Amino acid sequence: MRSKAIKAIWIVVFTAVLLWSGIGPHDPFTWLLEVAPAVIGFVVMAATYRQFPLTPLLYTLILLHCVVLMVGGHYTYAEVPGFDGWFGSERNNYDKIGHFFQGFVPAVLAREILIRKKAVNGSRWLALFVVAICLAFSAFYELIEWWVAELSGEGAEAFLGTQGYEWDTQSDMALALVGAITSLVCLSRCHDRQLVSGRFV
Repeated sequence: MRSKAIKAIWIVVFTAVLLWSGIGPHDPFTWLLEVAPAVIGFVVMAATYRQFPLTPLLYTLILLHCVVLMVGGHYTYAEVPGFDGWFGSERNNYDKIGHFFQGFVPAVLAREILIRKKAVNGSRWLALFVVAICLAFSAFYELIEWWVAELSGEGAEAFLGTQGYEWDTQSDMALALVGAITSLVCLSRCHDRQLVSGRFV
């Protein structure tokens, strides 16, 4: 019963935020690009649920990451209210939260898959592979942004969200790295407890 309740809440929150984000988005093309990873992730999780259910911690993190993507899609990352001028910057820094999550959440996902598939031996090797996977994922996402910009021209400006910052790509990847390391440091013990107890939703 508990598992069914968690699944129901997850689906309701995901669907509600997705629908909200799709109502009058600032830039429909950007909305489509930003919410696509969340929708694809939902489809993949639904398709693999019976064979490979995930821990409650991971499902929660994935939902939070989806919300970050959908909020960014609704407003565009340069226009999300409340994130202008952080740390003395003149730009909107919501995209930096998104890139932090791009390391923070995939770190637990990669960790869970590697542990359950017994792909890596030793905690140090596990941490190294998790961080490497997160950095590779972040770099690949930057390549996707580049390809989209090349194919769509000026229409991709809101998707890229560089806001004139010349080191945007490098800072994005650096924040993904910080997110991955923070995730490993803060969540590994909780994650281990759920894995050992076999707590899968």
